[in-house]
Amino acid sequence: MNLVIGTVGSLVLIVAILSGANVMVALALVGAIGLAVVGDFNVATALMGGVFFDTTHSFHFSVIPMFLLMGFFAMRAGLGEDMFDAATKWLGGLRGGLAISTTMGAAAFGAAAGSSVGSATVFTKLALPEMLGRGYDKRLASASIAISGTLAVMIPPSALMVVYGILTDTSIGGLLLAGVIPGFLFAFILCLAIYFWVLIYPEAAPQMPERFTMREKVASLRLVGPLLLVIAVIILGLYLGFFTPTEAGGVGALVTMVLAAVRHRGLKGVALKETLLDTVKTSGMIFAIIIAAILFSKFLAFSGVTHALGSFLTGLETNRWVIVGFIVLIYLVLGMLMDAPGLLAITLPITHPVMLGLGFDEIWVGVFVVLLCELGAVTPPVGINCFVVQAASDGRVELQDVFRGLTPFFVAGLVMLVLLCVFPEIATFLPDTMKQ
Repeated sequence: MNLVIGTVGSLVLIVAILSGANVMVALALVGAIGLAVVGDFNVATALMGGVFFDTTHSFHFSVIPMFLLMGFFAMRAGLGEDMFDAATKWLGGLRGGLAISTTMGAAAFGAAAGSSVGSATVFTKLALPEMLGRGYDKRLASASIAISGTLAVMIPPSALMVVYGILTDTSIGGLLLAGVIPGFLFAFILCLAIYFWVLIYPEAAPQMPERFTMREKVASLRLVGPLLLVIAVIILGLYLGFFTPTEAGGVGALVTMVLAAVRHRGLKGVALKETLLDTVKTSGMIFAIIIAAILFSKFLAFSGVTHALGSFLTGLETNRWVIVGFIVLIYLVLGMLMDAPGLLAITLPITHPVMLGLGFDEIWVGVFVVLLCELGAVTPPVGINCFVVQAASDGRVELQDVFRGLTPFFVAGLVMLVLLCVFPEIATFLPDTMKQ
């Protein structure tokens, strides 16, 4: 009977979300009501009180505000503009160099901002007018920005990795390090996709006539250089065990605040009050989703759905990669319909134990799933990054331009997934060798 209740609750949740209900509200209501029905009201209320207290008093939660604060300071500091300017001066001379510069600039900016949507918005404003003004194909220009935004959640510091770590009780430090090599490797693969696109269709990206001197290139690193150095220090510090993820986020937030103050010649231009308010609002939203997700996952566990589905999938007489392919399809489809934290909250109670039951490393699963979430963000017909690029373009491109240009980049994303499957050490090497 409990299994039937759990199945009905899961279907109700899916219908509610597809009907446009708020993900957090749907998760919390279904989880709370389901717990009351499966157990009793007193047990449900006691369990909910425990979840609220234990979750909000978890030390892990302090990581999220620090990383978010770092990202908001990076945006206030105009570091996206600096990243694009530096990347253009160093890489712009290549054929397709502006698109490649956008990709590498977004990778570096994403390491500071940690927001896929934020990165896509910033680089649409910065890079799209430049590319279109130089005769770039609209599909190449807009799609390269949409997919480059996904790099923000792979390269640390990544708030989404932290969310995954909290929901699955996985080492957050290990997860952050696990995203380093895959993040930069994916950026390189995207650059290769641009290179071959331009090689096949040279008219898609005219050659830039400008040539920059070494002095100009070095000068472009005046603000970017310190930030890149700090990001390197954060990664090295986590790897060597010098500080915790929360301390790493605090260091990053402080440095980006200083860089913002230097750029604006004082804290007034940093808009400190608004930055702190934005951090609190976004942190509260993520906290609420996590708490609601834990309630829902406990409902699934008490009803027996998690155990039953996990046993069914892991007991199938088929190759485990067939099941992985099915999970990939689930994430790509649901990723079109909701943001990444909500997607993780809904799916992980089921997919995480299944993947572990199939023998996969939990750190590797984190990188794999986060990459799937972000590929879902550019999957037609509802990929959120595509809508962000079109909306921020001020009418310069149409939505179909973004979607039509994504094919080679989506293939590049699938190549990255295959590489992770064939060579799992890409994600696990740094966490396995880090000092605790």
